[in-house]
Amino acid sequence: MVQPNSTEYDAFIRLRLAPADARYAGDLAAGSKAMEIFADLETEIALREGGDEGLCAAYDSVQFLAPLRVGDFVEGVAKVVRRGRRSRTIEAKIYKVLGVDDKGVRNLTEPVLAATAEATIVVATAGRTASGEA
Repeated sequence: MVQPNSTEYDAFIRLRLAPADARYAGDLAAGSKAMEIFADLETEIALREGGDEGLCAAYDSVQFLAPLRVGDFVEGVAKVVRRGRRSRTIEAKIYKVLGVDDKGVRNLTEPVLAATAEATIVVATAGRTASGEA
């Protein structure tokens, strides 16, 4: 499992995929669910870095590497890899840490890297609070 208190990451999320996340046969989740997790990680970083929710300006790359299914437990992590005056480039990863199949929940010997992304986000200007006061 990913260590949420690790100083290696600037944002962390853990969740279980719900029945509402199913979009395809076999209870497969759409790639949009991974994008939603990436967006939550970006928001956490923007809040920490600029005191505001910020905006995603661009995804430089996104890779879907393993299927996600209803009932899977996933962990997302992200870190800032480059800082500009108002922008941050982040790298994010989603790991499947517990899988679900016909027989129920199954422990994975190691977390499975399910998706990766690199994104550029825009944060509030330095020296301003979330309310916009200097």
